[in-house]
Amino acid sequence: MADECLERAADWLEQFDPDELDFSTTDGVVTLEFADGVRFVLNRQSGNNQMWFAAGVRAWHYDWDEGNTAWLDDRDGHELFGNIERVVAEKLGRPV
Repeated sequence: MADECLERAADWLEQFDPDELDFSTTDGVVTLEFADGVRFVLNRQSGNNQMWFAAGVRAWHYDWDEGNTAWLDDRDGHELFGNIERVVAEKLGRPV
């Protein structure tokens, strides 16, 4: 599930102009890099069976929820990809 999550994120990120938002992938990590050099990171945490997403000074931990077939935050239950979209839109200053 974690590898599918990383692939989905990379597929979504391909829509952006690399001069605005570029990304790279390595084993278990997708790094988003903005034109100003700021980086956000999505990574697999195999030991915890979680996905972690860090954006600026904020970080979230997500558990796989089979019933919802989604990665949900371990604190408030928000969905991972909705949060990625939200923080990227905030950073870019436009809807994505």
